[in-house]
Amino acid sequence: MKKLIAIVEDEPAIRDNYAAAFTREGYSVRTYGNRRSAMEAFAARLPDLAIIDISLEDEPEGGFELCRQLRALSAELPIIFLTARDSELDAVSGLRLGADDFLTKDLSLAHLSARVNALFRRVDALRRPKEEGQVIRRGALKLDSERMQVEWDGKVVLLSLTEFWIVHALAKHPGHVKNRQQLMDAANVVLDDNTITSHVKRIRRKFQAIDAKFDAIQTVYGMGYRWME
Repeated sequence: MKKLIAIVEDEPAIRDNYAAAFTREGYSVRTYGNRRSAMEAFAARLPDLAIIDISLEDEPEGGFELCRQLRALSAELPIIFLTARDSELDAVSGLRLGADDFLTKDLSLAHLSARVNALFRRVDALRRPKEEGQVIRRGALKLDSERMQVEWDGKVVLLSLTEFWIVHALAKHPGHVKNRQQLMDAANVVLDDNTITSHVKRIRRKFQAIDAKFDAIQTVYGMGYRWME
């Protein structure tokens, strides 16, 4: 059965463009212009993935509320914010509400498709039978690949899927330097160098919110990053 993607976007031309692109990729697509119509449809059936704009019809931040409502319905539904708003505050707000990714509309359709495909691969991987060795412990770090949960000193660190796999790639082989391409491969995403740098900065901030002395992720200038125990 085809996976169903829901696109919640109030600009018809943009909405139709995304829908056509994902239909060509072989997905089923349903589109909505506002939060109310989307939630009415989701009450009957949740999509396999939701792509949400922040600003919706008559609601400047309706996408945030929609994300909150969807997370109340399902903790596992993949959610992507796709918006013209590119402030760090919006990105942090969206991820804190439970979105798995935060993208801006200046990226190409090919890039968007690659991110969606990568997210589906990760979700499918989570649904496979549990394998041994899915919990990594490195000092204060506990990383559970089955539950997609990271703890530092016993406290949960709320990471996006991309951030989770970056930390996983680093912590799995402490002391080994991972370059930006290796981190992209581990996270199944296509990013530029600056975006990887931004992800690492956000990861550090999230750990430092729990432990101000956190310094386990070391930058190796000109090479990449490594996890230090």
